Amino acid sequence: MIDITNFSGNLLLYGFTPIALVSYWALIGSGLIFILILFRIFSEEKFLSENLEGYNEYLQKTKYRLIPGVW
Repeated sequence: MIDITNFSGNLLLYGFTPIALVSYWALIGSGLIFILILFRIFSEEKFLSENLEGYNEYLQKTKYRLIPGVW
């Protein structure tokens, strides 16, 4: 399964660190990292749905897999 805490923690870390440091340049890097993390999430879900038996049923049962109530 996808390690939700790892992805969620990384998104929070890379999203709020530039804000805490008041660094607008770091926001650019954070945006790129955010896009890469999203790409990895989608590619892992595709791989798991193709190769892991029962994962499609899990996807149908679990509506929010990354951020509860959002996504």
